[in-house]
Amino acid sequence: MTGVFHTLAKGGLTMIPLALCSVLALAVVIQKSLVLRRKRVLVPEIVGWIENLRGPEERAYGLELCHTVKGPFATLVAAVLENRHLERAEAKELIADVGRQQARVLERGLVILETVAGVAPLLGLFGTVIGMIKVFDIISRIGVGQASALSGGISEALITTAAGLSIGIPSLVFYNYFASKAEDLVLDMEKYSSTLLQKVTVPGSHESRGDNALS
Repeated sequence: MTGVFHTLAKGGLTMIPLALCSVLALAVVIQKSLVLRRKRVLVPEIVGWIENLRGPEERAYGLELCHTVKGPFATLVAAVLENRHLERAEAKELIADVGRQQARVLERGLVILETVAGVAPLLGLFGTVIGMIKVFDIISRIGVGQASALSGGISEALITTAAGLSIGIPSLVFYNYFASKAEDLVLDMEKYSSTLLQKVTVPGSHESRGDNALS
């Protein structure tokens, strides 16, 4: 392990922002691994309530459950219940709007991972360019006769590129994975919300605003 740190230290000052990028990427990966768990987003209690809902008269319990559990899915379901008096088309538009807002909640932080995926390789390349400039400076002073000195300098210059790619590639993979997972969860949230909408409203009609009070 000491040998690894010693090798990385040869990369120079460029290794500092690369180390910061790796810490940020790791923090986002851990946070998203915890937050984007399916059972954490699609709360089983709410899913079970929607699947077993028999009619509009049971919506009071669902609204209370959403206010207790909280989270993106609960917010979307609560929006459906609180706006059940809307026309079906308006309600579907509302689901889409709230769904997009909750998608932003689920995708929060992914921009950091995307930025690290793009910046880390560039930082590595920048470090290599700086290293190669130093190598050419050595050549100008001592010539090309010192092969060991030149090869050592080139090797050290390439360390930053290797470090940048080793941070950027997994960051890009995790970004695509979490972005896809968040999108799938939002689609499932909207699917359950549409199912709920069909159960709490009557097709082709809408509840009067005087019926807003929960039964």
